[in-house]
Amino acid sequence: MNTGAKRSLLPLLLFVLLFLGSGLYFQSQNVEYAFYQLPGHVAILPALILAVWLHRAPLTQSIDVIIKGAGNSNIITMCLIYLLAGAFASVATASGGVDAVVNAGLSIIPPAFILPGLFIIAALVSTAMGTSMGTIGALAPIAVGIANQAELNPAVVAGVLLSGAMFGDNLSIISDTTIAATRTQGANMADKFKENIKIALPAALLTILAYGLLSSDSPQISTEAYNWTGILPYAAILVLAVLGLNVFVVLLLGIVLAALQGSLLADYAMSNLGKDIATGFANVQEIFLLAMLVSSLSEFIRQQGGLQWISNQIQSVTAKLRLAGNKAQQLAIAALAFISNLCIANNTVAIVLTGDVSRNLAQQHQISPRRSASLLDIFACISQGLVPYGAQALLLGASFGLSPWQVITHNYYCLILLLVALGVVLARRQPSQAVSG
Repeated sequence: MNTGAKRSLLPLLLFVLLFLGSGLYFQSQNVEYAFYQLPGHVAILPALILAVWLHRAPLTQSIDVIIKGAGNSNIITMCLIYLLAGAFASVATASGGVDAVVNAGLSIIPPAFILPGLFIIAALVSTAMGTSMGTIGALAPIAVGIANQAELNPAVVAGVLLSGAMFGDNLSIISDTTIAATRTQGANMADKFKENIKIALPAALLTILAYGLLSSDSPQISTEAYNWTGILPYAAILVLAVLGLNVFVVLLLGIVLAALQGSLLADYAMSNLGKDIATGFANVQEIFLLAMLVSSLSEFIRQQGGLQWISNQIQSVTAKLRLAGNKAQQLAIAALAFISNLCIANNTVAIVLTGDVSRNLAQQHQISPRRSASLLDIFACISQGLVPYGAQALLLGASFGLSPWQVITHNYYCLILLLVALGVVLARRQPSQAVSG
C-alpha cells in the first residue's frame, strides 16, 4: 500500500518541478515575471497525464476521476465565489473605489507618518480588493511618485507596499486565499475572519510602529479629487460578511452597490456594467481553472492513498514533538502551507494542494475549522510575501527599479506576522469546535 501511495505523489512532484524549474530557468535568463512564464494551469497538464497513466485503469474511469475531482462541491462553490469576487473587484475599481480609498488616505496622512500611512492605505485597498497583485498594480505608480516627492528610500517604500498588500490578501473575505482556505476546511468566512484578525491585527499594529520609527518629516503629498462614497461598497461587503450574511449575497449586493454608487455619484456609465463584470470573470480565469485541475490531481492521489500517507508521515513527526494538546498538529498545518508555497510561489494553489491533508489533521486532533483555515491562509501568505520569486516582489522590483531581494527584506509585516502567529499557536491549546459550512 505504501508503494502505491508514494507513487501517487509523483504527478504532484512533477507539477512542482515543472513550475519551479521553469521559473528558475527563466529567472536565470533575466526574463520578467519568470515564475509566470509557464502558467500553473498549463504546468499541471503533464502531471494529470502522468496521474492517468499511473492510475492503470480504463481511460473512461480515469476521466471520471478527473471530473469527480474538478466537480467537488467545495471546489465548484469556491470557483463561483471567485467569479463573483472578480466581478465585484472589477466593477468597484471601474466606478472609482480604489481611487477614492487611496486619495482619501493620502489626504489625511501627516507628512511625518508617510510610511505607516502608506502601509494602512495598502492594507485597506488590499482588504477591499481581495488581491495583493491588484493592490500593488494600482498603488505602485503612486508609491514611486511619493518616494521621489518625499525623498524616501525606494526599497523601504516598496517593502511598505508589499507589507500592506499581504495584510489584505490574507484577511480580505473576497481574497482567493480566504475563499480557498474556508472552503477546503469547511469553515465559515466570518468565523475565519474573526480568528484571523486576532493574529493579523497585532502584527499590523507592530508593523505600523516599526515603519513609524523609520519615518521622518517629509513634504506634503499632493492628492487628486475624490468622492468619499467610493469607499462605501468596500465597507459594506466587509461589514455584511463579518455579520455572517451568505457570501454569494454579500458579493452580489457589493456589485450592485458599487455600480449604483458610481452611476449616481460619480462618472460611471451603467452601460459598462456587463463588460466590467465580464472583465472580472476573465481576471480570475487562471485561478478558476487551476483550482479545478488541482482538485482533479488531488482526487487521484486521494484514491490511491497518497494523502493519507502524507498525513501519517506528518503525524509520526509531530508525535515526537513534546508539545501540549494539538500545538504540534497546528504547526504541521502551518508548515505544510509555508513549504508548499515556497515550492510553488502561489499561495492560493498551496492552500488548495494542502487543504485535504490539513483538514484531516484538524479533524483528528480537534482543531477547529476556523483555526485550520486561518493557519493555512496566514502561513501561505507569509511565505508568499518573503519569496523573491513571487509575483508581488517581482512586480514591485520592476516598478521601483529594484532587486526583488531588496523588496522582501523591507517586508516587515510578514516577518512580524510569522512571530505573532507562532506565538499564538504555542501560547495555548486551541479548543475544538464543530465544523461550520
